[in-house]
Amino acid sequence: MDLIQIAQMTEDEARKFLEMVRWHKKPYCPHCGSFDVTDLKGKNHRPGVYQCNEGKCREQFTVTVGTIMHRSKLPLVKWIMAFHLMTSSKKGISACQLQRQLGIKAYPTAWHLCHRIRFSMKNEPFVNMLGSGGGTVEVDETYVGGKPRKGDTKETKRGRGTKKVAVVALVERGEDGRAALHKNPHLHKK
Repeated sequence: MDLIQIAQMTEDEARKFLEMVRWHKKPYCPHCGSFDVTDLKGKNHRPGVYQCNEGKCREQFTVTVGTIMHRSKLPLVKWIMAFHLMTSSKKGISACQLQRQLGIKAYPTAWHLCHRIRFSMKNEPFVNMLGSGGGTVEVDETYVGGKPRKGDTKETKRGRGTKKVAVVALVERGEDGRAALHKNPHLHKK
């Protein structure tokens, strides 16, 4: 997804995008971990509010509860744009620049936003897994797929516009130069 697509999102589309990223298909309660939840769709509830049906819990929550976006007054679209800008900028982005590009009125808000996003990147499971051996972590990406079929006259796009599957690889090289293999328990659920 590019910045133009994010800018054209409505707040409801941004919430659904974050729900897909966080929960994939089935929401779960961030308080107790139960999958027995109900989407509250009454007139008195804003979109995206869920209620846990677990006996003792019964808490209401949204996709932002328990995340760095919890209790933030910034629109979710601006959060997604900030994630995109900070992760796609080769040399980083300052809070002043983020404030200008996102149209945030107060500098402390942009500064706090930057620090929250950096904090979340620091505590990512991959960071705890890779880099802990004292070596260098290398990252690379490629697109995998075959050539267009015979008779297909459409030109295929390169890079992010392609229909090929994107593959990202992370490798940690130890001090001796050999690659280390790590298994992420979060990715290999049974």
